[in-house]
Amino acid sequence: MRIVVLDGYTLNPGDLDWDGLNSLGELVVYDRTAVSQILERAAEAEIVLTNKTPLSAEILQQLPKLRYIGVLATGYNIIDLQAAKEKGIIITNVPTYSTHSVAQLVFALLLEFCHRVQLHSDSVLKGDWSRSVDFSYSRSSFIELAGKTMGLIGLGQIGKQTALIAQALGMNVIATGSGKSVPQPVEGIAWVQIDELLQRSDVISLHCPLTPATNQLINAKRIALMKPNAILLNTARGGLLNEEDVAHALNEGRLAGAGLDVLTLEPPRPDNPLLHARNVIITPHIAWATQEARARLMAAAVDNVRAFVEGHPVNVIR
Repeated sequence: MRIVVLDGYTLNPGDLDWDGLNSLGELVVYDRTAVSQILERAAEAEIVLTNKTPLSAEILQQLPKLRYIGVLATGYNIIDLQAAKEKGIIITNVPTYSTHSVAQLVFALLLEFCHRVQLHSDSVLKGDWSRSVDFSYSRSSFIELAGKTMGLIGLGQIGKQTALIAQALGMNVIATGSGKSVPQPVEGIAWVQIDELLQRSDVISLHCPLTPATNQLINAKRIALMKPNAILLNTARGGLLNEEDVAHALNEGRLAGAGLDVLTLEPPRPDNPLLHARNVIITPHIAWATQEARARLMAAAVDNVRAFVEGHPVNVIR
């Protein structure tokens, strides 16, 4: 059975191994695959693994041997699900592997706004503290999180882990969903409508999927509901933001800061307005990428393939 990994580099830049997959078939791993290369590379594959390389209906129609697609991530919007279903192709993903890592980066971004650690370290290393007449000085204002309100849009596994950390820091937590359903109650978390959440929150953190209903969920109209000293965090999907509206709000002082690990187009174009906005911190989609999380992802991807080969697929996307 031929197994082709189309874009293996982000999962395994060299600190993991592919032995588990190699034991299940004839394995070929490509670090990266352009759209124009997919058909040539996957032509003989019965199993294809992809992280961000898209598999459209047009491409799937030209891969007659393909029986299984393993998404090396949780999100699977890169696959044409209807086309795969019509061809009888099984699709699996890997849920929950990065819960702790993503929640950790939420607070790395937030705490940078609170204390500007890098700014002050740079200042000290340039000699500013040595030249100071006082034992302490600051290059920014500081924020204490205890008593502040964190609003979570989306309360899945990552949202719940984020809530736990926020509560440990003394924050009040409120939440809303991206759909109409109300989740099971979570101790210490008040469930509110989105407009109320935006109005009450000092920190707003996005943890919902990108769907037609949530596309550009945060736009000028909703930003107008937020406190001008609010901080917006997005470690979910870039398309949840209207990036131009967020950039305008930052530049005009209607939003205190934005900490972003995702953008609508990745890598971004140089003219993306957020790259030149005030009070923004942007990291290159790294929340998922701790060594520990990638090791869990690799192990789960191998287990998914093994289950398929043995005839009882798991983590199947319906």
